[in-house]
Amino acid sequence: MERAGRRRLRLPGALRRGLTFWRRSVQARVVASTLLLSTAVICAVGWLLLQQTREGLLDQRVGAVTSEVADEVAEATASLESASGLDADPSVQRRDLVDLIISRGLTRGYGVVVVGPVGEGGRIAEGGTESSPLLDLSSVPRDLEERFDQPTSRLAWTYTTISTTDADGRVVREEPGIAVGSQVQLPADGSSYTIYFLFPLDEQAQTMGLVTRALLYAGGLLLVLIAGVSWLVTRQVVTPVRLARQVAERLAAGRLQERLRVSGEDDLARLATSFNQMASNLQRQIRQLEELSRVQRRFVSDVSHELRTPLTTVRMAGDVLHDAREDFDPATARAAELLQTELDRFETLLTDLLEISRFDAGAAVLETDDVNLVDVAHRVVDATRPLAAQRDVHLEVHAPGHPCLAEADVRRVERVVRNLVTNAIDHARPDRPRGAAAPAEGDAVAPVRVVLRVAADEQAAAIAVRDYGVGLQPGESAMVFNRFWRADPARARTSGGTGLGLSISLEDTHLHGGWLQAWGRPGEGSQFRLTLPRHVQAPLRQSPLPLVPEDAKEPVG
Repeated sequence: MERAGRRRLRLPGALRRGLTFWRRSVQARVVASTLLLSTAVICAVGWLLLQQTREGLLDQRVGAVTSEVADEVAEATASLESASGLDADPSVQRRDLVDLIISRGLTRGYGVVVVGPVGEGGRIAEGGTESSPLLDLSSVPRDLEERFDQPTSRLAWTYTTISTTDADGRVVREEPGIAVGSQVQLPADGSSYTIYFLFPLDEQAQTMGLVTRALLYAGGLLLVLIAGVSWLVTRQVVTPVRLARQVAERLAAGRLQERLRVSGEDDLARLATSFNQMASNLQRQIRQLEELSRVQRRFVSDVSHELRTPLTTVRMAGDVLHDAREDFDPATARAAELLQTELDRFETLLTDLLEISRFDAGAAVLETDDVNLVDVAHRVVDATRPLAAQRDVHLEVHAPGHPCLAEADVRRVERVVRNLVTNAIDHARPDRPRGAAAPAEGDAVAPVRVVLRVAADEQAAAIAVRDYGVGLQPGESAMVFNRFWRADPARARTSGGTGLGLSISLEDTHLHGGWLQAWGRPGEGSQFRLTLPRHVQAPLRQSPLPLVPEDAKEPVG
């Protein structure tokens, strides 16, 4: 179910490639960041410019319309005063005023609403109103009307929305505008009439649209130019870094002669020079180390081979002495037995050194076959049972009823398991602290256990060797596979170990593409786990056996 869910959560291929490119490309992130910041700056500057332009156009328009309204009112007042001696009829003067104002509004492009007289129906909603044709009277704001409830000689203006209707009275057009109000007094009867002038802002709207489009085009072009410039600038910095990465990858692959091309004297050129110097020093040191390693491997191999002949001669003499030890005095007989024991250990050490030299030289090869780890565990237990009996150690094998197969070299796998079991037997006793004296001969020693567990799944097979002895100190689980390393140099090796067994076991495991891991805790024993893939060098993701045993106590604190 979990794997199926992961498959459903996978991103599309194009999106996944895009995210990978975004994570890996410094140039793309720099250009994108530059564009985002530039867009924010351009938008802020453009908004400020538009606000300043809008306020300037509106202020200019307000000044023009108020001046024009003042001129219109003054001219209408002068016209009425000049005609007052000829015609003193208020209705005639009102008609002349309305016709004059409306006709001028039609010719000059603004609307007019005449309301009055003030104090006798001075509101548009109360009737007695005349206006320009097809002009909706709701275009006059109420707050502007309230300013002219009483006679006044001042002008007042405000922004409004001018609505135009059709012949049936339906609103067909709305546009922003400026409403300016003023009052005119008729000479015939002294009554005041309020005149509202409605000036559209269509020219200013067109100007703002033109300015907005110009800013958008200029901003888009500027962003394209900024993207190109930032791409070119970052490329000058990123390209040498990419070349350095490629050369570093080739150096890591073993092509130690690779170098960066140096051009110029700037910081990048100095970086390339320093990089080349570092690569030269590394190449020289690596070659020195390779030469030392080759000499060391050759020395170990030669010494091991050269010691074979004298060892054979000494072995023959030792065998003769060992066979005739019953005819010697007790001290000489004991010396012959010790000589035979040390010769066995010396021969094992030479064999291990030769095996290590083959691993170091890369000459170790596998002879693979299908190996049943259950059979391997039983064979190793049968072979090491006499040694376990000497130490009063009881060996147990916990294995499933079916085979646990893996493609492996049976000789090397048995050697690994044998090393783990003999090592567990050596360290299986929990009753003697490190450095303490061994129990005297004849003393009763309680038997202890060493448990082998075998398991397998679809991908791997594993053997775990568990002892309940002194265990491992923190950090020793990583050091235990070092050559000639011993947790306690004072501990006697009853199995005759050389200090190379676990190192060879680790190399054998790596040769199969497997894992060899250790766990231990002071006073609770240790567990070594060998995990092999079902097929040689197949990838390992998990082991069928836990590294920390189930019977381990939880750490305190």
